[in-house]
Amino acid sequence: MPMGAMRAAQARAATLIVAATTALMLTGCTAPAPPAPPKTVVVTVTPTAAPLPPTPTQTFDVQQATPAPIVPNDPAPVIQPGPATDNGARDGAEGSPVSDANGQLISYTVVAGDSFFDIAQRFDLPQSQLLHMNPQIHDVGENVYIGNVINLDWTKTG
Repeated sequence: MPMGAMRAAQARAATLIVAATTALMLTGCTAPAPPAPPKTVVVTVTPTAAPLPPTPTQTFDVQQATPAPIVPNDPAPVIQPGPATDNGARDGAEGSPVSDANGQLISYTVVAGDSFFDIAQRFDLPQSQLLHMNPQIHDVGENVYIGNVINLDWTKTG
C-alpha cells in the first residue's frame, strides 16, 4: 500500500474513533425532564368560638385582710442525759465496749467501719449527749478514726 493511501486510512480511522467516542459520551446526556406542574392547595377557614370571658372571682382588699396567726411548733423534747445501754453490735458499731466492775459502760474503741452516729444508736444515746461526753471528737462526729476511744460514762467528759 502506498504511503498516501495509508495516511488517508489512518485519518479515516482517527475520525471514526473520535466520532464513536463522542457518540458514546453523548448517550448519557438527555434533556432534563420538564418540571412537575404546581399543585393547588385549598385551605378552608373554619371559624372558632369566641373565648369565654373570665369568671369573676371574689376579690379582697389586701390592706384589710388579716393574716392567720402564726403558731410555733411544739418545742423539741428535752433529753435528759443518762447512762449508756448496749443494744448489741450492729453495722457501724461492731467493736466491744469496756465496762466497770458494776457493769456500767465506760468506753468503746472505734474499729474499722464504725461511724459516730451508729455508735450513738448502739448505746442508746443522743448524738448531742455523746458529743458532749466526748469533746475530743471534732466535726460533729463526722470523723472518727480506728482506735479512737469513745467515753460512754455519762458522769464524765473526755
